[in-house]
Amino acid sequence: MKRIIKKVAVLGSGVMGSRIACHFANIGVQVLLLDMVPRELLPEEQAKGLTLENKLVRNRIVNTALQTAITSNPAPLYEKTKASLIKTGNFDDDLKGIADCDWTIEVVVENLKIKQSIFEKVEQYRKPGTLITSNTSGIPIHLMAEGRSEDFQKHFCGTHFFNPPRYLKLLEIIPTPYTDPEITQFLLEYGDLFLGKTTVLAKDTPAFIANRVGIYGIMQVLHVMEKLGLNVDEVDRLTGPVVGRPKSATFRTSDVVGLDTLAKVAQGLYQSGEKDEARDLFQLPAYIQQMLEKNWLGDKTRQGFYKKTKNAQGATEILTLDLKTLEYGPKQKVKFQSMEMLKPIEDLRKRLKAFSQVQDKAGDFFRETSFGLFQYVTNRIPEISDELYRIDDAMRAGFGWELGPFETWDAVGVRETVSAMETAGYKPAQWVYEMLEAGHESFYRSHNGQRQYYDIPTKEYKQIPGTEKFVLLDVLRGTNVVWKNAGCSIIDLGDGILNVEFHSKMNSIGSEIIQGLNKGIDLAEQNFRGVVVGNEAANFSAGANLGLVFMYALDQEYDELNLMIRQFQNTMMRMRYSAIPVVAAPHGLTLGGGCELCLHADRVQAAAESYIGLVEFGVGLIPGGGGTKEMTLRTSAAYEEGDTEYNALRNVFMTIGTAKVSTSAAEAFDLGFMRRGDGITLNNNRLIAEAKAEAILLAEAGYTKPTPKTNIKVQGRGGLGMFVTGAYAMQAGGFISEHDRKISEKLAYVMCGGDLSMPSEVSEQYLLDLEREAFLSLCGERKTLERIKSILTTGKPLRN
Repeated sequence: MKRIIKKVAVLGSGVMGSRIACHFANIGVQVLLLDMVPRELLPEEQAKGLTLENKLVRNRIVNTALQTAITSNPAPLYEKTKASLIKTGNFDDDLKGIADCDWTIEVVVENLKIKQSIFEKVEQYRKPGTLITSNTSGIPIHLMAEGRSEDFQKHFCGTHFFNPPRYLKLLEIIPTPYTDPEITQFLLEYGDLFLGKTTVLAKDTPAFIANRVGIYGIMQVLHVMEKLGLNVDEVDRLTGPVVGRPKSATFRTSDVVGLDTLAKVAQGLYQSGEKDEARDLFQLPAYIQQMLEKNWLGDKTRQGFYKKTKNAQGATEILTLDLKTLEYGPKQKVKFQSMEMLKPIEDLRKRLKAFSQVQDKAGDFFRETSFGLFQYVTNRIPEISDELYRIDDAMRAGFGWELGPFETWDAVGVRETVSAMETAGYKPAQWVYEMLEAGHESFYRSHNGQRQYYDIPTKEYKQIPGTEKFVLLDVLRGTNVVWKNAGCSIIDLGDGILNVEFHSKMNSIGSEIIQGLNKGIDLAEQNFRGVVVGNEAANFSAGANLGLVFMYALDQEYDELNLMIRQFQNTMMRMRYSAIPVVAAPHGLTLGGGCELCLHADRVQAAAESYIGLVEFGVGLIPGGGGTKEMTLRTSAAYEEGDTEYNALRNVFMTIGTAKVSTSAAEAFDLGFMRRGDGITLNNNRLIAEAKAEAILLAEAGYTKPTPKTNIKVQGRGGLGMFVTGAYAMQAGGFISEHDRKISEKLAYVMCGGDLSMPSEVSEQYLLDLEREAFLSLCGERKTLERIKSILTTGKPLRN
């Protein structure tokens, strides 16, 4: 049966319900969001003479919750206009509306009786054959299906989104014994293709997969921390980016999630864990009990393991909790010799391998927490999952780990780690020994361009289901690299398409990447039919190599700086006017030079979570790699007759001058960084594959080499006068500094085509020359150098 989701009902508008509703709206699905009817009037409602029968009152809970979600940060919507797809109502008046819905998702309070009463009402209106799921994280799914009709049970299962649903990629699908396997498969595929999720099939066991393993990991950290005498600051240093985990590490994550939530899940696992060998670990330490009593729950109560306060000078200061005294004190500087040794190792797998061999307290902590985790996940198979890759998928997508437990184990070495684990008292499950005895040294391997996992029952490697539609650079990198240097690699994706992958720090664009882009185009023009520019790092590119710009400018090496900028510009033009199609595949931060690269690609296939912008103004510069030229060109192409030309130019000027960055790929269209024909990919795992498909499509459509533009309309002195007058007024009003005004005038000079007596048509090269000249002149300004230095040394913008 073909199933199309046109309209979804979300029952419950709390933090999760309202944001799940927003994410469905993000993908263009109509949503009916319902919640309870208030039992009493608010004072302001009484003052207006409203009654409990008034519609505004009856929908107050749901409307307030939705508005809170829409205005929250991080934003749950790609664009606020998407909120128009969400219709609100209440359980008493509007539950009948689910008859028109293809999928009903229950997200009410975690209470079995309440959920059962909701489902009883749902059965009165739900259309047979439609999906019905629960977003519970702590109640057994099968209990909610008991007593329901056969059709209800057949189409019912758990769909556990992680908060916030837009940003956290995990969606656990938990069927019951009654769930039709076709329904389970549909939800796995729909979540992947349409919602952009890593969908993981989970069993109906306590906390499912991610929370079960994640909470164990946190409790193990607390145990080892106490054993080794470490403090909060030290543990967060050791459990953050150094081991491929989020910056929030252990204790900051706990503050964000809420200590009450953490305690509730841990206590639930203790109560239900009679068969769990690590059950005792889920008992809460005394200091957490005391924090709960004091209502120190983290961000929601403004203090937890950390507390934000003001010092005597009025500056914000972060204090850290001493778990022995429960008193707050200044953050302590963490000093481990091993951390300095590990810092230069960019490759996470190599860094973890080195960390596992470090002989100090940091190394002891890493080994013991890892050994415990390795043992725990081996014992959870087949309890929570039949396949090991699902556990890794869940931890990466739900907790933001770069590598899952089994991937981490592969990195540090499986065979050599087993004996060390035994010595430390963490013996893994028997199937690990059987795997090694069969001659298999790792949990994963790359084979024929595909990633395979070790299948425990058959003792053989199998392809991970669904990944045949992915293009994974991490897998191809071992066999398909056709050229590389220190900053990038060129990888053969097959079907005549090359991929240029960056691997510099923050993927900043320097001479190696410029060389790689040109080489990729050269190779493609000779023997291939298209190029994709994409990577699998955390961010596409943070921009050009600002450190190199600063060094040349500080030393007044203007000839070198001019050559560097010219090479960047020439490479962007080479991309635009090559004989083969070039498709950019941005994701995450796509700033400055990264944005300019996208502007010059034939097509952009962007991840939904792409934050694209020309941010050079913030460091006292203007876009110098063709960005100013290209935005001027695009504005010229969009001109209409009359005064709207000035309005269009002003809008683009403000986008660059205020360093606007899109909060999503959808918003990048509104800002002009993406245009008609460009595409959005919801699931990052599919990004390279879809960019490759777009390159093939362009090639097969008969791609021909474009011709550089010579008819770009610029406004000359008329437009320049408008911007100069505006900049003076802004400075006089105290809105911008004198240096801001100077940068604004340089930007306006380029965008208006210089000091031309009247509107004229100019070439791309003309604008590029003006752009490069303005960029160079600003590099000679002391205040620009101060701004660049601030970003490089502190990461914070300077207003001077």
